[in-house]
Amino acid sequence: MTDYDVLIIGGGVSGCAAARELSRYKVNVGVLEKEEDVCCGTSKANSGIVHAGYDAAEGSLKAKMNLRGNELMDSLAEDLDIPFRRNGSLVICLAEEDLPELKSLYERGIANGVKGLQILNREEVLEKEPNVSEDVYAALYAPTGGIICPFELNIALAENASVNGVEFHFCTEVTDIEKQEKGYRLTTSQGVYSAKYVVNAAGVYADRFHNMVSGKKIHITPRRGDYLLLDQCTGNHVRSTIFALPGKYGKGILVAPTVHGNLLLGPTAIDVKDREGTATTREGLDEVLGKAGMNVKNIPVRQVITSFAGLRAHEDEGEFIIEELADAPGFIDCAGIESPGLTSCPAVGERIAGILKEKLGLKEREDFISTRKGILKPAALPWEERSALIRENPAYGNIICRCEMISEGEILDAIRRPLGARSLDGVKRRTRAGMGRCQAGFCSPRTMEILAREWKMDVREVTKSGGKSYLAVGVNKDAF
Repeated sequence: MTDYDVLIIGGGVSGCAAARELSRYKVNVGVLEKEEDVCCGTSKANSGIVHAGYDAAEGSLKAKMNLRGNELMDSLAEDLDIPFRRNGSLVICLAEEDLPELKSLYERGIANGVKGLQILNREEVLEKEPNVSEDVYAALYAPTGGIICPFELNIALAENASVNGVEFHFCTEVTDIEKQEKGYRLTTSQGVYSAKYVVNAAGVYADRFHNMVSGKKIHITPRRGDYLLLDQCTGNHVRSTIFALPGKYGKGILVAPTVHGNLLLGPTAIDVKDREGTATTREGLDEVLGKAGMNVKNIPVRQVITSFAGLRAHEDEGEFIIEELADAPGFIDCAGIESPGLTSCPAVGERIAGILKEKLGLKEREDFISTRKGILKPAALPWEERSALIRENPAYGNIICRCEMISEGEILDAIRRPLGARSLDGVKRRTRAGMGRCQAGFCSPRTMEILAREWKMDVREVTKSGGKSYLAVGVNKDAF
């Protein structure tokens, strides 16, 4: 049985943010993740939006975590060397009779402490965003809104935590939790672990673990969100993140640029029973297109390169639950983390670490490494620097993914880094190889060859996303 001071269940942004914050202290921390990598659940399939903080109810934990997370994002992105841009956001009001609702959103934002909020009239909106619908009446402008890459954020948090001593256990599914005299015993698919404290950051499964140890039950509904992603030639169609007025199920369909130059449409909000139910539907994608077109005109739909769906962990009370359980001392919930969970993750990690610092009397480490150098991107370098790099290491001149101009050297870096990629999706999330217009149609065989070579495995053992997601079956391995 492996013993820890703290075990975190879940390798999404909340779990990895908590792990990184805890790695500042002299404490033995482990992360148990049922998938083969971090960022394989809710965190991998969301809008990548850093919300300003005007949506959540005044005084709610959601509102506090949103505002604090937004404030922390600049320094965090700089420390972790990941792209982040404050592009601002606009909530579109299409009719005069909806203006009171827009003003209520403004007043809530002011009460929550959001800075710089303005209500713009039609002319001001169209001057800022010419492709917004001609029917626009007014809009709420939030300059502190931003965009970030959810994959890079999640992976960077995990890498930094790993470098600072946090141990990650992948393909390790927790099946049972038992209270012991001192802490908890966790039975997993890879053996038994014990810990003085458990952090439950299990996304759509967080209620299952909570209910194993607490008499006060909670219930999480997986809420599916369908998305459409457009090619990089469309990324300037809007500069700001364009929201509809929020409704019963959240912020509605957005239209937003990504930090990598694409255009993103979505998500829907469809409650499902299947906690792995991420298949898109024709009805869902039609809804995305129809509602996105209400707020933004002339969307170049022929430039759609892929669709996907993610699940949000909606707890029945609609609030974040981040606390030690009263009837289960030592068990800390990080549950119900739906939107704005990505924005909030730095604050969520800070809050969880604060609880444990007090409970365990943690002392800060003098050797904490706060920064993390991102993966080198030769295509972004000036030509002379890039040429010198290729002369020094020719692998950086061997382009594997033509759509995104990703080299063999970058893929090797992604595999060899802390918590390195072991699957095609792992490489894709770290480098963007396979995220371009052809959606990995060209680069997959070459990336598989590199993975097989680096991990010293048969190419038929290479998977798309771990488990049994094999791509090459019954082929001659020498063909690669």
